[in-house]
Amino acid sequence: MKDVNEFTITQAVKDSFRTEDGSRIQLLLNKLIEHLHDYTREVNLTHEEWMGVLTFLYDCGKISTPERHEFILLSDVLGFSALVDMINTRGGATEGSNLGPFYLDKAPDKQLGDHLADGRDGVTVLVHGKVMDTLRNPLPGAIVDTWQADSSGTYPIQEEGQDKYDLRGKFVADDKGDYYYTTVLPKPYTVPYDGPVGDLLRAGNRHAWRAAHLHYIIRAAGMNAITTEVFFENTEYLDNDAVFGVRRSLIAKLEPVKPTDTFDFDLKIKPDAKFKFDFVLAPQG
Repeated sequence: MKDVNEFTITQAVKDSFRTEDGSRIQLLLNKLIEHLHDYTREVNLTHEEWMGVLTFLYDCGKISTPERHEFILLSDVLGFSALVDMINTRGGATEGSNLGPFYLDKAPDKQLGDHLADGRDGVTVLVHGKVMDTLRNPLPGAIVDTWQADSSGTYPIQEEGQDKYDLRGKFVADDKGDYYYTTVLPKPYTVPYDGPVGDLLRAGNRHAWRAAHLHYIIRAAGMNAITTEVFFENTEYLDNDAVFGVRRSLIAKLEPVKPTDTFDFDLKIKPDAKFKFDFVLAPQG
């Protein structure tokens, strides 16, 4: 160890971990060390830059709370989240997209046909579709877990005094695999940029805007769950979403509701607009 130098230290660090040969943890650690050391050598990282990185990461941790995860936001703006989603999308399944920093795992249970946006202004939209497997068989009992921003582009969790579980809900697909509910149409918004990630965006001369979307986690017994987003045709930032979350297959066509339109759904309120989006899950294994 006393003879280690800038070229031999990488192997020395790898050898210091007593992981099982051929194990996944060995692969993950070794590749992380190799790429980190190669990057450091390639850019000739200075002490000031090294400390700047550590201070940035410290600041990300300091600003994070259970309601705001700055490291997820960092992952998002670097395209790291999007790349993991792309790699892990199973063949034939709905494409994955960003979890985002505002997910809460205890969203209230809702009944099909409920309205998620009681008391909130904006365009009321009917959201409906099916949850299916890759052979297009319906998945009765699938869980549709959704959360979103409001018509001003704000998540209730960001507003002091607001119910952080507003505009969130878990629906259970019916015996045909159908889900349906109404909500308010979200608007584009900026990712939080009052912290270190915002400083990074400004340093890189990048905007912080996200295309309007609804978040989803879809689960069903025996299936791989998906985390994804649904966007809207002909809206802003589809081509330059700040966190690289948009996929062509995740863009829905929003249509106005006509006075003559009728629905097979039992809805609490009449919508102004509608769109249909089917979710497809791949089997486990």
